[in-house]
Amino acid sequence: MKEIVKQEIFRILNRDFVLEKPKDKNIAHYATPLAFSLAKEFRKSPVAIAEELASKFEKNEIFDVSAVKGYLNFKLKSEFLDKFCTEALQNPQNFATSPKQNSSLLIEYISANPTGPLHIGHVRGAVYGDTLARIGKHIGYDITTEYYINDAGNQIDLLGTSISLWAKENLFGENVNYPEKYYRGEYIAQIAKLANNKFGKEIFYDEGKNAELANFAKDIVLDIIKADLKDANIFIQQWASEKSYYDKLDATIQKLRASNQMYQKDGATYIASTKLGDDNDRVVIRDDGRPTYLAGDIVYHNDKFERNFDRYLNIWGADHHGYITRLKAAINFLGYDENRLDILLMQMVSLLKDGKPYKMSKRAGNAILMSDILNEIGADALRFIFISKANTSSLEFDIDELKKQDNSNPIFYINYAHARINQVFGKTGKKVADIINANLQSLNDDGKNLLFEALTLNETLCDAYTQLALQKVPDYLKNLCANFHKFYNENRVVGSQNEDALLKLFAIVALSIRTALALMGITAKDKM
Repeated sequence: MKEIVKQEIFRILNRDFVLEKPKDKNIAHYATPLAFSLAKEFRKSPVAIAEELASKFEKNEIFDVSAVKGYLNFKLKSEFLDKFCTEALQNPQNFATSPKQNSSLLIEYISANPTGPLHIGHVRGAVYGDTLARIGKHIGYDITTEYYINDAGNQIDLLGTSISLWAKENLFGENVNYPEKYYRGEYIAQIAKLANNKFGKEIFYDEGKNAELANFAKDIVLDIIKADLKDANIFIQQWASEKSYYDKLDATIQKLRASNQMYQKDGATYIASTKLGDDNDRVVIRDDGRPTYLAGDIVYHNDKFERNFDRYLNIWGADHHGYITRLKAAINFLGYDENRLDILLMQMVSLLKDGKPYKMSKRAGNAILMSDILNEIGADALRFIFISKANTSSLEFDIDELKKQDNSNPIFYINYAHARINQVFGKTGKKVADIINANLQSLNDDGKNLLFEALTLNETLCDAYTQLALQKVPDYLKNLCANFHKFYNENRVVGSQNEDALLKLFAIVALSIRTALALMGITAKDKM
């Protein structure tokens, strides 16, 4: 809708301009400060210029135009809004979509080590990545999601050793030294018992079989991770194994060497990442010939760029801030444009319960599990709260607040609006098909403004996606539902003269709520 408005304004003025959305919709739905930027060129006041420009829009079929204090204000006409409303209700599956975009994006997110269940630190990136992909696909982008499995290296060896130590101590009664850094928790006990049943006691005592034990455990942990993600309505399209890339290591290193940005020092192989802003040059191959963690990431990202997506996005935890420069330097040395990769950092999350810090999970050993929070508040509340604030800000919330069944709980408040609309339709005995051709010219100004707001979901989605600011979607929903509840309380619907028009208005509000929630991975409630 906004694009049609912009095209119409450009057709008449034949000038580039900025289109804004005033807070007070009674003044205008859209406005432009174009006259201010033309003042020097025209040698007139913005007020006079705006009045001259406004006169060019007489008898426009899309909007009424006024000039106020130098601004050009555009108020959309009821007929124009009604047309969009009818089309949306006739084709609800296409509501708030955009034409197919000629752009592909690979989003890598979560990528937690497969050494234990997902904890609360992983959830923010998980919900963000899944929601971004849903929105991107809805507005026409070609999106692929991927999880990078760190299934090689010290952490996997440590997983096997942790299971062996637990088995020796708890299954066979030995006294063992169980260092603090080793993995612990109920899942370790469960895996140890399964391994004992499958392989027998000897697997815990034969160091040569530690890799087999670790690989067995890794697969079980991945199943736990996938189950947790499914419970949160998160589904990854592709799973990339670090281990599977090791046969590409030599070829990738040779490709790096061709850049002349690698050198040997004390037997180790370095990349000269300081040339592109890194604090230090980084080791890629250790002096004993073993690749570093960075080497695995370089091979993986070389493979990513070989797949030739237009853009790449990595969603990482805030603790990876220092890692960005070295990885981008390596991408540059491989011959790619490192600016095609964006890295988004998720700030920390703090949980409260009854105003006090949430206790760590005994099942995990030393973390708050994603599954614990899902059991406490459910997937809908979890998903909503984790994209309700910009990723650049830390997030703190009390889970008891999200259990409340009143208007203080935002997800309850939004669902209540959707359920309320269903209830009104139920009272009238009508369905959307019965009122879809109702004329909306009888709506008062508040009704027209509510209609306009419900029809601007696509704008919100496009802004949220392009600006990587997903909090705009829950903010939009909270505002839309607040305006709906206010309008409902001030206007009689059932039995009124313009009942059908009001039902049609409510139907588009419900469609907007339902669509936005679905893109957040949440199913709107029909009853409360």
